[in-house]
Amino acid sequence: MLNNEEGVSGSLSRISLARLGWRRGVEDPVEEEQAPTYLNTTTNCPFLVISTDKLSAQYNGEARHGYDVGAIQGNCAAPVRKLLYYFEIYVKDKGQKGYVSIGFTDQHFKMTRQPGWEPNSFGYHGDDGCLYHGNGKASEPFGPKFTTGDTVGAGINYASQTVFFTKNGKLVGSTPKDVKGPLYPTIGLHSPNEKMDVNFGQRPFVFDIEDDMSTICFLLHCQKYIELVMKGMLESAVNYARSELTRFFGVKYLEDLLQDCLALLAYEEPAKSSVGYLLSLAQRELVADAVNAMVLSTNPAVQNPESCLQSSLERLLRQLTACCLERRLLNGGQGEIFCLHKMLHGGKEGSW
Repeated sequence: MLNNEEGVSGSLSRISLARLGWRRGVEDPVEEEQAPTYLNTTTNCPFLVISTDKLSAQYNGEARHGYDVGAIQGNCAAPVRKLLYYFEIYVKDKGQKGYVSIGFTDQHFKMTRQPGWEPNSFGYHGDDGCLYHGNGKASEPFGPKFTTGDTVGAGINYASQTVFFTKNGKLVGSTPKDVKGPLYPTIGLHSPNEKMDVNFGQRPFVFDIEDDMSTICFLLHCQKYIELVMKGMLESAVNYARSELTRFFGVKYLEDLLQDCLALLAYEEPAKSSVGYLLSLAQRELVADAVNAMVLSTNPAVQNPESCLQSSLERLLRQLTACCLERRLLNGGQGEIFCLHKMLHGGKEGSW
């Protein structure tokens, strides 16, 4: 559990979908958002040769000028109804000059240009390690160069509204996502014999993003479900759980919280039940803290991810609380008990 409260007990400790009347996919189906699965050969640049499975590309041009780049997008835009989207490429051969790039572009992007050289596009380039964004000019040094044998990734963090890049399983850096509208995963090649494979999730990523992000997504989905229950919209809650929570069945470390969420529907007055803690402000704050910590952890300057669990201000306020309690103890327990929450949210008595 993500809470110190005791979980449901007795017959409710293993509540099942059948007991709640769930029938997967029987009614009110929610349309699943499409995600890229292969390279889009319908807009293929003439300077590229694409494999039959549409997951590999090779440059076959002469690379004489800046408009004979071989760029190609995924078969659809990156999904937006999720916390994060991510894909990777593996550089099989850097070719003559290593002009390999990865990034995101909009639907009007020219397939004879590198990602980052045109408006509304981002590109991390292997030959110089620079980030390009919309004007063909390199940013300040962004990250390391990449070459044959490297795995490079690009992602969109919708929570922090940033585009980020990785190399060989490590975060390189991020930049603000200041482009509106759909963005397509895109790769670019621009010197003879360059070859790469793309991974849209058909196999595990080198960058370990799944565990943390799936936990955050789970918490957000649970909270939306809980809000529906609080509003008495039970049918909507059941339909939402069918479409969004069923994917987490079988994930052992999420099992307790998932069971508690489902158990809310088993009570006429869930707020008075053993799982009523889920309806409290504290539960909302827990989810908000988890999301904030995830957003802060994407900052490449963060050396200790554990420090993201609490902000500097929160640590300071906790220390203030401890000091006030210690002072009261030294005074023989005399005086009003200090309550930070009361001071922050209370009336005249606790206002600053």
